[in-house]
Amino acid sequence: ARFVHFKNDDDSTVYYATYTAYDGSLIMPKLLQTNDFYNFKIMPLYGAGAQNKNLALFPRKINGKYAMISRIDGINNYIMYSDKINIWEKPIKLQHPQFSWELIQIGNCESPIETDKGWLVITHGLGPMRRYVLGASLLKLDDPEVEIGRLKEPLLIPNSDEREGYVPNVLYSCGALVHNGKLIIPYGVSDSSTAFAEVDLGELISKLIADKKETTKVEKAKEKVA
Repeated sequence: ARFVHFKNDDDSTVYYATYTAYDGSLIMPKLLQTNDFYNFKIMPLYGAGAQNKNLALFPRKINGKYAMISRIDGINNYIMYSDKINIWEKPIKLQHPQFSWELIQIGNCESPIETDKGWLVITHGLGPMRRYVLGASLLKLDDPEVEIGRLKEPLLIPNSDEREGYVPNVLYSCGALVHNGKLIIPYGVSDSSTAFAEVDLGELISKLIADKKETTKVEKAKEKVA
């Protein structure tokens, strides 16, 4: 479950979590709601955007609407907006696989984290040899359809001690937090154990923006040659 501490327009807060329900044959995205972690309300999610997996809710409304990231086609990341938290229509393609380590699939790992430079999104990439790794992107605060930062190399990859397990060669995360200027990332290790990683938030954001600028320059140069 991807939990997020959501702030309402009236400054009250509530915890939501998106998760994938499974009955043994079918999957269905659902939403949890709680204020105390003792009592939970469960809601199904509806609409063309409430498909597949990887739904992650933004921690507040954007321009008066709820916002969600999803991976409805199993390949690309999408963004969508809604007046109702459980109805999601008209998904807009946000990101597609761009680098070799995410060549097969890109998805989001968690709800976006708000920083003063933009929305930080931890992604996962599926590449050759079915290796799952973690990446990161930065979206514009008032218009998250605009990607202003993206790592061209993985943020975290399985090391030699993390490749073996129930589902080998996989790192995966469903949530992260910022503490004392550090981004703390809990992650699953080949579906067999859990570990933690940390990175300086300022350094990560600077790298995100620098890599995006470099990638954009390369793409423009290729366009000129073409």
